[in-house]
Amino acid sequence: MQPFTTHTGLVLPLDRVNVNTDEILPARFLKTIKRTGLGEALFANWRYLDEQKTPKPDFVLNEPRYQGVSVLIAGDNFGCGSSREHAPWALAEYGFRAIIAPSFADIFYNNCFSNSILPIVLKEDTVNNLLREVEATPGYTLTIDLAAQTVTLPDQQFLHFEIDAFRKERLLKGLDMIGWTLQMGDDIARYERRRQQEAPWYFSNEPATR
Repeated sequence: MQPFTTHTGLVLPLDRVNVNTDEILPARFLKTIKRTGLGEALFANWRYLDEQKTPKPDFVLNEPRYQGVSVLIAGDNFGCGSSREHAPWALAEYGFRAIIAPSFADIFYNNCFSNSILPIVLKEDTVNNLLREVEATPGYTLTIDLAAQTVTLPDQQFLHFEIDAFRKERLLKGLDMIGWTLQMGDDIARYERRRQQEAPWYFSNEPATR
């Protein structure tokens, strides 16, 4: 998993509340268990006119000024709906490294950390101000420093955000929960050796007898 330390990126304003996972990645694209190939399907219902993927000119992600975005700003309760992990897969493959919103659905929020995406919670009025600034300023970029927990604006002012220490450390190191567990490999091996001595019948290949 790709670590997140600092990131400077072009910002996409998605001024909508309650953006659910079925809009982030519609259900018809859930047939795969691979994490690749989903970037083109991101926001497909809003982004395309038809199944041939004819772009809707009035959808923000299709505007020329927002090509190459990697930071998303959205309204309250982003990622609500079903728990599908395909939604952050699609966001990550498209190129998003961070999402800023006043709040996130819990499962989506947790899934982001396992897919190299940093979800940042800021106050609603702050998010609304950022949305207005992005829309008014072509080329608007933000710099995010996870270690310092700051978002730096183009005028060099910065905003502070809170984050759970455990999630922060995992993302800084680029570790999902499996990767984090594997760090304890030596401890796990010692435990297994001890258990083999304490309860050898658990580890025997011999058939059980009465």
